[in-house]
Amino acid sequence: MSELPRILIVDDSRMVRASLSRHLKGIYEVREEGDGEAAWQTLVLDHTISAVISDLQMPVLDGFGLLERVRACKLARLREIPFVLISGEDDQEFLDKAEKLGVSDFINKGINAVELKTRLAHLLQFASTRQSLEEAKAQQVQDPDTGLFTRKYIELQAAQALSHAFRHHSEASVMVIGFDDYPALIDQVGEAKAAEMGVKFARLVAGKIRREDCLGHFAPGRFAIVSPGTAPGSCISFADRVRRAVADAVITAGGKRLSLTMSVGVASVPADRVISAGSLMDLACSRMEAAMAAGGNRTDSGDLALNAPVLPLSLNQALELLRDNRPEAVIGQLGRLGQQLLPMLRLLQQELGVELPLDELEKRLADREQQHKPD
Repeated sequence: MSELPRILIVDDSRMVRASLSRHLKGIYEVREEGDGEAAWQTLVLDHTISAVISDLQMPVLDGFGLLERVRACKLARLREIPFVLISGEDDQEFLDKAEKLGVSDFINKGINAVELKTRLAHLLQFASTRQSLEEAKAQQVQDPDTGLFTRKYIELQAAQALSHAFRHHSEASVMVIGFDDYPALIDQVGEAKAAEMGVKFARLVAGKIRREDCLGHFAPGRFAIVSPGTAPGSCISFADRVRRAVADAVITAGGKRLSLTMSVGVASVPADRVISAGSLMDLACSRMEAAMAAGGNRTDSGDLALNAPVLPLSLNQALELLRDNRPEAVIGQLGRLGQQLLPMLRLLQQELGVELPLDELEKRLADREQQHKPD
């Protein structure tokens, strides 16, 4: 036999609590509290409560205070819980305030059993449907509204990249990119427009990453990129190019130019000593938040530049670093990279009919490579 849904009734009057409890008996299990503060403690600890019915005037913490605390809670189950206020008032100011705080419905103390049960049934059904939709959405690979990969899918890709890196002694990097002061952007252009701008940005970035990379929506105004087999230096360079492009872009809304910047957090294995994809994503996110706290429009990679092992650069990676004016990251591998270029140089010499000192160059490259080999 399944358990009955549990309803929390909050009122400093025993008579009111007893009356409402009688109405709900047999269909719901009831828990009672006499003030808002006690009710709050109960809600935090008791995960089985499905809805709240609360009086407005109570000692310690009133109904408005309890409702405000519930809706501001970090726990999703409390932010979304059906919350009914008991009131005998028809004051529009009272109704507006309650609705602004997120009340689900209103009842009066003289409500009959049939109406109370009907209202609660509707609220609980609505909450159940919304939860089912959210759970289904979380399981999707792509968000149907934006076409971007979901956070859950991004996290799965990060786990796969990490596993491959550990098995093959290679690298895997992640970036978390976020608009600086996203709430202020929402205030300026509205939530829908801010989200639309984020999607446009993400689609632009999607055209600049490799096929094996994975970009998706991480949180409001935030995006994540998983780059398997990529050195942290390449990610840092890419992140800086993205930041500069956004900061230099002319973006307008409502005829006014917006001052938009972004911050990026980069994390990578094996340089960052983490053992799970979740930890790697969290580290990148915390570094992005640190970059924002430091003033924004910057990239935070922790001590990656110091801790990163020296793994062989590909020619593409070396050219990317040189384009970003970072020759110091390439100099140590010039011997090996130069040797890879020799066949191309010989072909150029043949096709263009010019004489290049390639034999001398080859000898010096070999000597340089020998000098830079680890002991």
